[in-house]
This record gives sequence, structure tokens and C-alpha cells, in this order.
Amino acid sequence: MEDPVSEFKSKGGFRRIINASNYSIQGLVTAWRIEHAFRQELLVFVLGVIFAFVLPVSAFERLVLVGVLLLVLIVELINSAFEAVVDRISLERHPLSKNAKDFGSAAVGLSVLLAALTWGTVLYNRFA
Repeated sequence: MEDPVSEFKSKGGFRRIINASNYSIQGLVTAWRIEHAFRQELLVFVLGVIFAFVLPVSAFERLVLVGVLLLVLIVELINSAFEAVVDRISLERHPLSKNAKDFGSAAVGLSVLLAALTWGTVLYNRFA
């Protein structure tokens, strides 16, 4: 018996790369438009990138500083995807829906904590 395959599943090739790029751009635009947290975190990301390139740090430290901020955006997008799926299934309040949303929020919180600790460590080691 053959596994069922979604009609929306791409087949491959160069066209798949173009489609995937377009979907990624659409996702970023939609996140910017409807997700307040994403807009706030993107602002922090842009300011952080500027600050990271102004600081007298090594290339590796700069990569880490920018990388942890990018990680926050990635986790926020995944959290938003979870929330959208939960809401798509039902807007009714349910303990499992709450758990899913709380777990996603916790993941974002941990990524923000990691970013803060990373920035604090690099800045402390550089300037203390």
C-alpha cells in the first residue's frame, strides 16, 4: 500500500526552490503584518545586528550575537505556526490547546533567555 501524499506536496527541481522562497517571503510578510511579538523581536534583531557590527568583538562573537537573535525570530515563527494550527482546528478553549500555546510561548521565552545570557556573557567578557 502506498503512503498518501498531499496534493500540495512539491515535486522538486528548481521550481520547488522558487516556490519555497516565495512561501518563506509570504510567511515573513504575514508574520510582520499580524504578529505583534514578531514585529517587536524583529526590531530588537535589527538593532542588535547594528550594535553587533559596531562593537569591537571578534567575527565569531559577532556571529553568535546575531545568531541568537535570529534564533529568537525562528522560534517565534514556529510558535506562531503552532498557534495558527491550534486556532485552525478550533477556537474553543481546551486544555490541550492551552498546553500547545503555552509550550510554544515557553520555547520563545527560553530562546530570549539564551539570547540575553549570550549577549551578557560576550559583553561582560569583552568589557569587564
